[in-house]
Amino acid sequence: MAEQRWALVVGASRGLGLGLAAELLTNGWNVVATVRDHAGAARLNALPGVDGQPRVEQLDINDDAAIAALRRRLDGRIFDLVLINAGIAPPGRQSALAATSETAAHVFLTNAVAPIRVAAAFLDRIRDGNGVIAFMSSGLGSVTNKADSYSDLYSASKAALNSLTRSFAASLGGRRLTVLSIAPGWVRTDMGGPGAPLGVEESVRGIVRVLEQRAGSLRHGFVDYRGNEVAW
Repeated sequence: MAEQRWALVVGASRGLGLGLAAELLTNGWNVVATVRDHAGAARLNALPGVDGQPRVEQLDINDDAAIAALRRRLDGRIFDLVLINAGIAPPGRQSALAATSETAAHVFLTNAVAPIRVAAAFLDRIRDGNGVIAFMSSGLGSVTNKADSYSDLYSASKAALNSLTRSFAASLGGRRLTVLSIAPGWVRTDMGGPGAPLGVEESVRGIVRVLEQRAGSLRHGFVDYRGNEVAW
């Protein structure tokens, strides 16, 4: 009998996070998924899981005490995958010049800083060798490919996440882990909008395939949902 695989999906209330939890369950993973509210919990509990799957936990990733409390609640659990799906855009896709200082700080904390803090909190709970830490980035986070001013504040926050993830991967020392920054494509979600060319199902199916294929590679990569390298 194959060894059971465990995934922690942070930010699974809706959209890509919810879709990723569903796809992992379909692929035979055991899933612990975090949400911020009861509506997100209800969506997860409606998924066709078995044997208490998915396990739903409350988490605000900007709350360090809540991260520590989640770690305690999951004491003893070793994960094969920790997938941190965090992303907010400023209201109306405000530019860096138009956004208030408070809005800009909140976007950078949520999109760039908090995901690294979550990863650090669970670093010793990830399986050595085949374990994967994945961060939901964006094609808009590519500095090389940035050719316009669209959504500049959001783009900058994802570029900051990529940089912090690079530093995180470099700090692992002797830990044998794979670190991935994922660009999911332009997806029809609340954030992506109804005109996006990709459905959630297509994106998450590709992401899970990439995560499974890259496990054990022991390198940090910035890749899209098809497994193609994305320019930093």
